Amino acid sequence: MQESAKSQPLRWFKWWLALGWLLVAAVIYLSLTPHPIEIDIAQGDKLGHILAYMTLMAWFAQLYRRGLHGWWGLGFVALGVALEYAQGWTGYRTFDFYDMLADGTGVAAGWLLGGTPLARMLSGIERHIKV
Repeated sequence: MQESAKSQPLRWFKWWLALGWLLVAAVIYLSLTPHPIEIDIAQGDKLGHILAYMTLMAWFAQLYRRGLHGWWGLGFVALGVALEYAQGWTGYRTFDFYDMLADGTGVAAGWLLGGTPLARMLSGIERHIKV
């Protein structure tokens, strides 16, 4: 069931949802590609994990009512764990418990952002674009 932060349905819900699933697909691809994006700072890969999972959680928190956020959060944590194991099986990526911790940190940050004005970003975009 869709519900924006202001309890008004998003007009473009299906498009926002499709874009959200494209973000999930991008995270999966970037997690399993033999040539991952490198962030050239200390622990840059951990920062990438945090930002990726924070983005996923914050995005889906805008699309679904607050009561479902926990389920989305658990799903994204499970995705991070599964992808970490998959990386270990590839032969060209490595398994790292700290990456899982970074994923969970990102999910928690995104969940917290879901309770801020950022949770109304998509509805704000819809208000400002007249189509």
